[in-house]
Amino acid sequence: MTDLITYDRKGAVVLLTLNRPEKLNAISYAANDRLLALLDAIETDRSIRAVILTGAGERAFSAGGDIPEFTESVKAGVDDAVRDFCKRGQTMTARLEAFPKPIIAAVNGIAFGGGCEITEAVHLAIASERAVFAKPEIKIGIPPTFGGTQRLPRLAGRKRALELLLTGDAFSPRRAYEMGLVNKVVPHDELLPAAFDLADRIIRHSSLAASRIINAVTRGINTTIDEGLLIEREQFARMAATQDVHEGLSAWIARRIPHHTGA
Repeated sequence: MTDLITYDRKGAVVLLTLNRPEKLNAISYAANDRLLALLDAIETDRSIRAVILTGAGERAFSAGGDIPEFTESVKAGVDDAVRDFCKRGQTMTARLEAFPKPIIAAVNGIAFGGGCEITEAVHLAIASERAVFAKPEIKIGIPPTFGGTQRLPRLAGRKRALELLLTGDAFSPRRAYEMGLVNKVVPHDELLPAAFDLADRIIRHSSLAASRIINAVTRGINTTIDEGLLIEREQFARMAATQDVHEGLSAWIARRIPHHTGA
């Protein structure tokens, strides 16, 4: 049986590849659950410092949810559809968003529906010039179900997000960059090298500090500024007594490269 998500490791960085190219890497229930299981294993492995997520094949990052599978859940009733599709997808994107290690999407092609919502949820994203984005759920009579009605307005602004959500129109990687959905657009053959380069620029720093930054941003962005500042102080306090902080300060004073141990 083909692995729905392949796992490859390069040093401290793991490459996860959505692996249903014949289905444009549509996210089946099993693929969703497999991704969550892999993230659980990666979180507990201290030697892994960052994750890159991409799609198999030349056409798609992910075309979104598996619609034939979703259709069967809808036929079974509202409760089944909400449980099997909506809650499952929202659990997955929330896990990506709050994951304590940096996750970088390398968007290599079509990123429609759930594929776009994965891009919205991860910490960082780089898009190939061949990438195409869309929020087409309205075309089958539903709102986005993996968090797209909430994350896209926070990234792109209310009016730009509503235009995309209400029309279902596809949009280019350049527009995705202008809206803040991706960090960079690169030639197709430079996509994975660019993603690994970004990961390498992150993992040279303290893994504990990276985790605290992700936590503060993810929790604080949906609060008031005062509440966010409290979260920031909390994350600093959790770092202040660590060996990584003392090593970082000592290295700064000595003008040498720090050696962080994640402790």
